[in-house]
Amino acid sequence: MSVTDQLVKSNRDYADGFSDPGMDARPVLGVAVVACMDARLDLHAALGLELGDCHTIRNAGGVVTDDVIRSLTISQHKLGTRSIVLIHHSGCGLEAITEDFRTELEMAVGQRPAWAVEAFRDADQDVRQSMQRVRTNPFLLHTDDVRGFVFDVKTGLLREIDREAR
Repeated sequence: MSVTDQLVKSNRDYADGFSDPGMDARPVLGVAVVACMDARLDLHAALGLELGDCHTIRNAGGVVTDDVIRSLTISQHKLGTRSIVLIHHSGCGLEAITEDFRTELEMAVGQRPAWAVEAFRDADQDVRQSMQRVRTNPFLLHTDDVRGFVFDVKTGLLREIDREAR
């Protein structure tokens, strides 16, 4: 059985006991969380969140890309979120690669990706950059409650980045 087959089987088991919770797509807490896709981050558990509490947007590095801005814009304009939490983490894989990865892909497949890798060397600095991208984006309605953190994968603790700069 493949991993996908296992996931589909697990879904069937889940669906057997599922009942519609009666929620809509608006997050109860009015918050959107942008975080890295790293499998070591169990965001709901780490933040004490329940189903329906937030919008969760994840990508490699948890960086604020054009697609993240798209999702945050929809989240704010159409679904009522007002707060944004950005979470990077210690030991991120994006700290170990560079933009040269695009060249490697081009050499391997014969086509250069149009997207940036968004690699970084310093998680704290990249959180600052991501906060700045959010705070200065003209499409976002609410930029007064944007906070950034680095999650320590060894301790499970969040460390806030530049709280006084809000």
